[in-house]
Amino acid sequence: MRTTNIALGPSASISGLQVPFPIMVAAFCLLWSSAFSVAKLAIIDCPPLLALTARFLLAGMFVFGAASLFGAELSLGRRDLLIFAVLGIANQAVYLGLSYLGIRTISSGLAALVISANPVLTAVMAALFLGERMTWRKGAGLLLGIGGVTFIVQSRLSGGADHAVGIVLAVAALVSLAVGTIVFKRFMPAGGLWIGTGVQKNVAAGLTLLPIAFASESIGDIVPSWRLFGALIYLALLVSVFAYLLWFHLLAVSEATEASSYHFMMPPLGMLFGWLLLGEHVALTDLVGIVPVALGIYLVTRSIVPQHDRRASAIGT
Repeated sequence: MRTTNIALGPSASISGLQVPFPIMVAAFCLLWSSAFSVAKLAIIDCPPLLALTARFLLAGMFVFGAASLFGAELSLGRRDLLIFAVLGIANQAVYLGLSYLGIRTISSGLAALVISANPVLTAVMAALFLGERMTWRKGAGLLLGIGGVTFIVQSRLSGGADHAVGIVLAVAALVSLAVGTIVFKRFMPAGGLWIGTGVQKNVAAGLTLLPIAFASESIGDIVPSWRLFGALIYLALLVSVFAYLLWFHLLAVSEATEASSYHFMMPPLGMLFGWLLLGEHVALTDLVGIVPVALGIYLVTRSIVPQHDRRASAIGT
């Protein structure tokens, strides 16, 4: 398996920065899980697809601007360009487009919960398309994780607070995310991760959504506010750029199943951010369902901790 380090910054001064692997995992989980609640804040003042298009364009402008400022290479090979374009459509335009439409009728915590089933779908697809071995420990951990997620979803639906259509959209978003994960692992780009992130945000994802957003939504429905501005900046810079760079790094140094298991952390964190930012209710059954989820993460990931000690967990080349 390829374990080449990936530069998460455009300059030599950043490439030598040593970042412990647990810190990278924690940062990824916090940024990724908070995105659902922050996105729901954004679509209060802006139609979902227009908000998402603005997020992509802002992220793309930041990446290309930073790359130019620090003298990074602004070109990609044809193969890498195609791979990042496919990832932009699967992991950005489709995944986030469906997620944004879904959170109009379900809570941000439930959206995070559904997406957290990513490890299960990824594990099955990785066994089929990547030849990854499914051990009994991984299988048991994945079953515990999906069991906890299912328990919480059923509880939420029985309460009548969330709509089935929103859940269907979230599930479709989950499928798109898993497909993108497999594509990255199967055709891992040789380099240019920083500029590749800009390509998939600005060119592939942004241009894919732009005509759909303008055709289906009205600019007149946008209500300019500091809440909208702050949410878009957070989503564009911290989530679309840094969280995705961390995600690709985790995929590069781990098996797809192992890296995706961290999505089981999204239910408790997503519910926490939903409560903090939106005042969403957290029931006792939600907390009970988190227990098997946490145990599932432990079983799936415990065997890979020594590997990360042997691999370079630095952010750099």
